[in-house]
Amino acid sequence: MKVKACILTGYGLNCDIETQYSFKIAGAFAERIHINELIWNKELLKKFHILAFVGGFSWADDHGAGLLLALKMKNHLMDQIQKFIDDGKLIIGICNGFQTLVNMGLLPATEMYWKREAALISNDSGNFIDRWVMLKVNRDSPCIFTKGLDEIELPIRHAEGKFYARRDVLKRIVEGNQIVLQYKENPNGSLLDIAAVCDRTGRIFGLMPHPEAFNHPTNHPDWTRRKISKAFGIEIFRNAVSYVKENLL
Repeated sequence: MKVKACILTGYGLNCDIETQYSFKIAGAFAERIHINELIWNKELLKKFHILAFVGGFSWADDHGAGLLLALKMKNHLMDQIQKFIDDGKLIIGICNGFQTLVNMGLLPATEMYWKREAALISNDSGNFIDRWVMLKVNRDSPCIFTKGLDEIELPIRHAEGKFYARRDVLKRIVEGNQIVLQYKENPNGSLLDIAAVCDRTGRIFGLMPHPEAFNHPTNHPDWTRRKISKAFGIEIFRNAVSYVKENLL
């Protein structure tokens, strides 16, 4: 039986092909599915083990990045997604996908799902950022996707990437080891240098950097000078595939 990943497409999302390719390299059968297809066929999500909310600019980030996509998913697929979570399956949100999961209340979910506790707001610089960043991995995090990683370098490209939450929420995130990745040099003003968080189970993961954009050594701008021979972004997808094989098949 194959590990099956659902890669969301539609309405301004633009990283679906790279994400599909990354899951394929990692050993999964990855299928790009339009958001409306999931809504029209409520049984479709059941056949997948991993759900990927990809990067891009859903609905042109109107009313805030990921907000309209979050409302559409919550209004039409809340029950199906909750069943997906209850069945022990995995969800990843990358960049706009992270913003969507936060708006849906699936991250950080320190108390319960579907209650919004945080936000990803405009970068402190006021500008769109497009650069590579070094990230520290929290080895004590329950996150399935980052097992075995100590640090990782990935590209970021966002205008609304500053993680923000109230002090009490931040306290619960820290206590639950739900901070998964932190910027070594904070590019956007994120509180506690947060680049990625997971839920309490470690099965729902959201990050602003783009692991799917490091699917081959030549993706890195310094691959020749630094003699980079491994695409480290793929490790995040491999961890997801390994978890499904060991726990869900």
